[in-house]
Amino acid sequence: MQDLNYDMIIWDWDGTLMNSTPTIVDCMQKSCMDLGMPIPSNEIASHVIGLGLHDAVKIAIPSISESEYELVSQRFRHYYLKQEHDLVLFLGVRELLEELKKRGHILAVATGKPRLGLNRSLEKHQLGHLFNLSRTADETKSKPHPQMLLELLDQTGIPAHRSLMIGDTTHDLLMAKQAGVPGLAVAYGAHPESQLLSYEPVACFREVKELSKFLLSS
Repeated sequence: MQDLNYDMIIWDWDGTLMNSTPTIVDCMQKSCMDLGMPIPSNEIASHVIGLGLHDAVKIAIPSISESEYELVSQRFRHYYLKQEHDLVLFLGVRELLEELKKRGHILAVATGKPRLGLNRSLEKHQLGHLFNLSRTADETKSKPHPQMLLELLDQTGIPAHRSLMIGDTTHDLLMAKQAGVPGLAVAYGAHPESQLLSYEPVACFREVKELSKFLLSS
């Protein structure tokens, strides 16, 4: 039985399912420090979370040249891989996903992570069996371009209005809007609630507990 009018629920990963925002900010700042580049503030480093890595570097450190993007990306990966094993899911996420799957919803992921990174996370947290399909930033255009969502819709044949995109950034909500997919915001991740609300999501929640109540309500 499905309680919502959404056949497919599409999830962002970092900051939505996984509590990784502080780690990503720390890795970005350490990378810039190592390379003697301008160090982005916590606000700026948080703002670019969800984008593909090169796009994130471009926005977070606008003064460097395009030829230096890969240097920052390599250093970021160095730090991130050292801390990745310590990352955890937000409390209640696993139970929510399991219940949604049990109720017959198709679950998908649309993330700024690369494919290898998403696969590592799915395996480590034993979530792979819950998701029917996924798209990553190195397979399609980076958020907020709608390609990720358009490909998921095309692959499943599910209409946009019967799908729901859930994310913690304005990049997620803009991507959803451009794909014609309803967007739902969570305000416990990378972007502040005020910015998320400016994109008029169907709802915005500050805790996984509130999100679960909404998604599982009869």
